[in-house]
Amino acid sequence: MARAFLVVLDSVGIGGAPDAARFFGGGRSDRGANTVAHIAQARPGGLHLPVMDRLGLGAAVRLASGDETPGLGTEPEGLWGCATEASPGKDTPTGHWELAGVPVPWVWHYFPDEEPAFPDEVVKAVTDAAGTEGILGNCHASGSEIVARLGAEHLRTGWPICYTSADSVFQIAAHEESFGLQRLLDLCRAVAPLLHKMRVGRVIARPFVGDADTGFVRTTNRRDFAIPPPAPTLCDWVRQAGGKVHAIGKIGDIFSMRGIDDVHKGTDAELMDHLVRAVDRAEPGSLTFANFVEFDSLYGHRRDVEGYARALEWFDAALGRILPGLRPGDLMVLTADHGNDPTWPGTEHTRERVPVLVAGLGSGQIGKVAFVDVAASVAAHLKLPERGPGRSFLP
Repeated sequence: MARAFLVVLDSVGIGGAPDAARFFGGGRSDRGANTVAHIAQARPGGLHLPVMDRLGLGAAVRLASGDETPGLGTEPEGLWGCATEASPGKDTPTGHWELAGVPVPWVWHYFPDEEPAFPDEVVKAVTDAAGTEGILGNCHASGSEIVARLGAEHLRTGWPICYTSADSVFQIAAHEESFGLQRLLDLCRAVAPLLHKMRVGRVIARPFVGDADTGFVRTTNRRDFAIPPPAPTLCDWVRQAGGKVHAIGKIGDIFSMRGIDDVHKGTDAELMDHLVRAVDRAEPGSLTFANFVEFDSLYGHRRDVEGYARALEWFDAALGRILPGLRPGDLMVLTADHGNDPTWPGTEHTRERVPVLVAGLGSGQIGKVAFVDVAASVAAHLKLPERGPGRSFLP
């Protein structure tokens, strides 16, 4: 039996979303944003991504947006194309659910970019669950910035730091030691039902360590409490057919553990080790679903062009060591959930098409496809009876 590996490079968009002008961040629409192309154009020498370029990354950028990507342009040797999202969002759950065959059937709730950002009922729910007299933050903010700004006050008062962004999220940051990691997770779990009822997509626990003298650093113990998908996804289809589903990174959180057998978390370097082991050990008929988040969390939101470029080149080198381990009949799909152009105004995601690079099944152009077609193609490869609303692009 075949195996499938669906790997999401979080925020690695390639521009050209037809409806990008309807989405805004940093006071400007997303029309013209292009994460991969703009990184390459802003960096002397462009990008060195020989493995993904051979799979078709440079060609996919040109197909999606017409933009040139310095350093890329090899004749593709894999199946390649780009995917367009239908759901009205540019966030993690929307992208991942649609890649797994389930478009979002509702409009997410977003908090206003003003202070205070949260209604009184949300603040009361947090203070009641935390046992504190108040909260800190109550605004739109970058996670690393607000922790640096309010970390000392948090240590002094014990009040949780609550903030949001242009995404449909409610984030709570707290010190792992003085506040307690388990207490933070319990707090997020307690307030999640209220936020989910409001159609806020995720309540995110953002633990950190450190002090005012040495600085504050967020840890890898992040936890997302997401609304469950509104319908069975690719993960459920695999399980229903008797296959195993292995989650790497935040996939388990995004899908509320529905259809997931096991989860492996850590830094992206640690996640790469887990992906290597999955390629070596995953069972016939299984799906390994991975998300590499640091492109987005460490570099996209922080508008760090060079850091993003180095992360892409690190991933490409590691991928070159993984692909030879694929067995005959295996399928590996590399894609993304949205964009996060580090050259664009603001600190938020950008509405873009995403690459679809397929290893293991020969070469050729698949053209412009839909996010849901990724799920349908993986399902077709695994010979699942359920395919969802998409159409397979496999030969």
